[in-house]
Order: sequence, then structure tokens, then C-alpha cells
Amino acid sequence: MNTQTESRPSASGQQVPEAAPVTSKGSAAFQAQYFLRDTAAGLITGAMAIPLSIGIAIMSDYPIKVGLATVAFACLVGWINAWFKPGNFIGAPGIAAGLAPVLALGVATFGWENMAFCIFLTAFMQAIIWKFNWQRYLLIAVPVYLVEGLLAGVGLKILLKFSEFTYEIPEEAVAAEFWNGARIQMVMISAVGLGLFLYLFSKFKDTQPAIPYFVLIIGGVLLAQFVNVPMIFVEDIDLHIKLPLPESDVTITLLIMMFLFCAMLAIVDVIEQVMSNAAIEKIDPLNRKTNSNNSLLAIWIANMGSSFFHGMTNLDGLAKSTTNKLAGAMTKFSVLVIGFVVCFFTFNTQYLDFLPKFALAAIMMFTGYKMVAGLAHVTHYGPYALMLSFITAGLVYLVGIFEGLLIAMAVHGGVHFMVYTKHDKMPGRAVVKRYFDNLKNDSSNLQ
Repeated sequence: MNTQTESRPSASGQQVPEAAPVTSKGSAAFQAQYFLRDTAAGLITGAMAIPLSIGIAIMSDYPIKVGLATVAFACLVGWINAWFKPGNFIGAPGIAAGLAPVLALGVATFGWENMAFCIFLTAFMQAIIWKFNWQRYLLIAVPVYLVEGLLAGVGLKILLKFSEFTYEIPEEAVAAEFWNGARIQMVMISAVGLGLFLYLFSKFKDTQPAIPYFVLIIGGVLLAQFVNVPMIFVEDIDLHIKLPLPESDVTITLLIMMFLFCAMLAIVDVIEQVMSNAAIEKIDPLNRKTNSNNSLLAIWIANMGSSFFHGMTNLDGLAKSTTNKLAGAMTKFSVLVIGFVVCFFTFNTQYLDFLPKFALAAIMMFTGYKMVAGLAHVTHYGPYALMLSFITAGLVYLVGIFEGLLIAMAVHGGVHFMVYTKHDKMPGRAVVKRYFDNLKNDSSNLQ
């Protein structure tokens, strides 16, 4: 039995080492000794997940209620999966901010009525990746710095999209003059809210990162009782089970486009999960090893299941997982509690109408900024990787996620082909063979 020293927060918020025997043995889904800790962590993380999920659903052009239902269902699947094939041990499922513009692109291209089929097809592709454990190869075939560039481009889209909420005013306050008193007041409120959020996050990010979310949301709700500010509107749609089939008038050309779109969606979702797993493993309080392929099992099952109620894609996000850990989570039972919290608001959407838009804007702008700031992770790969990640970010922002990633991968492949054929004088066929040989040899290091 392995033992280690566990750090627990003191009353002052500092981490105090406490000699306590903890063990990595036992179920990943539930251990009675951690019941209270997991319950408290789930309540805190679940409350934080609500505004994040709302913002991502808005960015994805999905109904908010569908986004929340997806999170609740993914939590249930993740907890059940932890009994049999645990992936990570404290990861919290949710809809991914990095995939939001991709889903919005799908809605605009294929229509809302066909998105359930697209999610089902995405899950099917992920099931194949899981079956053959192809996740070992993806971070070689699509380098990390390209993914970071893609996420930075998406983050910039999110930041600019929600910045519009910072100066939006109620319809009755709109006047011929754009910068009227109501709009100036709204900008000042948004600036104070964002500044307070950033200050609290910098102060509590290593101890209780949920505090800035609670303060901003509660403060925004209280302010809205005295000041007329725009509020979030949640359409109370009916959730129903339906086979995720394409519409009867879908053409062959459109089906081919759907296939390519879903392939990109599946791959980006898998890569994000693999990258998140590496980070979640580092913050695991019991130093347990993650199994990324087992995580993919939970992802594709949840994606396939959610397609039957027109749901979205999911993964274990790093922001919620970090909050879950710092809130005291030790097993996946906390994820089940998160699911119950989100499920409550899914079927009681009237409580979400008290959320002001400026508070949601601060949270989502910060999320977008963190995705852009991820480019700093690329610096240790060298100037070439950094330059290509910036190019990828720009392409994703300017021409779209699908086209931007394809162009960036083509540039990356072209540069390497030119280096090997012109500088190293290798024949083109040998370059291609070398690539696949390296892919096969290096994949053993990506577990």
C-alpha cells in the first residue's frame, strides 16, 4: 500500500502539509472515506460549471438547455465508466469551449436538424479511435503546437464574441446616440466586474478558483435587482429522445462534407482530451496514472448517447477539473454530484434568468484569453513551432477552424518535405516512409 503526505487548505487558505496515509487503491468511482469531500467538491464545481456551460452553448449556437443536459448526461456516463474502466480520476466532464465555433459552423452549414446525426457520426469515429487505441498516434500526426494554435484562434473568437455583452444595454435604453448614458454605465459595470474577477482569480487560483465565479455571479444577480442590465434568456425547450438520422433531402455531397466535418470534430475532441489528461494526471491528489484510452470510451459513449436528444460533444475540461481537485475531489463520485447540480438547473431553467450578461461575458472573455495565452506553452518547442502556431491561430480566426487547420497542416507537411528533400537530399518516397516509421516508433511513448 502506497502512502504519501497530503496537503489540505487551512482556515487561512494556505496549503498545510498533513501526514496522512492515503492510497491509490480502491474504486475510482466511489470510496466511502472521501464521500463528504467528493460531495462538497461536486457542489462547488457544479455551480461553476453552470455559467461556463451557458456561455459555450451560446457560442455553439445550441440551446442552453441542451448544453446543460449534455453536461449532466456526460457526468453520469463518466461516473459509471469509472467503475469499470477509469481514465482519469478527478476530471470533470463538460462541453468544450474549443469546439464551440466548430459546432456553430456545423449548425450554419448543415442545419440544426442534421446536427444530431453529425454528433452520432463523430461518436462513431471516436469509438473506432478508442477500439484501436489510435490516440497514441494523434499527437504525432497533429503536433501539439498546431492544436495550441487552433485553440488560440478559437479563444480569440470567444473573447471578441462575448465582448459585445460588455456594452449591450436593454432594448428600451437604446437611443439614436450610441454612447448614451446607459451604455457608458454598462461599460463601467462590465469593467469593474471583469477587474474584480481577474483580481480574485489571481488571488485564489491555487487554492479556491471557484471563488471569483461565485462572487461575480452572486454580485451580478444582486446588482441586477437595482440596475436595469441585460439578462440571459434560457428558452425552456422540450428535451425528447429521437433517432439521430439525417434529413431525407440530404445530398451525397452534403454527406461527404458531414463526414469530413465529423472527422475533424472527432480528432480535435480526442486530442483535447489527451492533452487535458496529461495535465489532470499532474494534479491528481493521489498521483494516480491516467489511461487516456479509457477516457475516450466515456467520451464517445456520452457523445453517442447525447445525439439521441440532440446534444453536444463533451470532454473532461481542465478548468473544471482543476476546480474539482482544489475543492477536494478524490474520486469520480464528485462528477456524479456535478451532474446532479447541472441536472437541477436543466429542468429548472427559470433560475438562470437571473444571470446578467455582463457577468457571463467576464467569465467567457477570461476563458477565451486563457486559450490564447496557451500559445506560451509552445515556446519551448522552438521558433518554428511558435511561428506555425501563430499562423494557425490567424488562419482559424480568419478563414475558419476546418480550413485553417487543414492549411496549417499542409504548410507544416510542405516545410518538412522541402527540408528533407532539398537539404537532406532524401527522395520523396523515403520522406513519406520515414514519417510513418517515426509515427509507429514514437507512438509507444504516448500512453
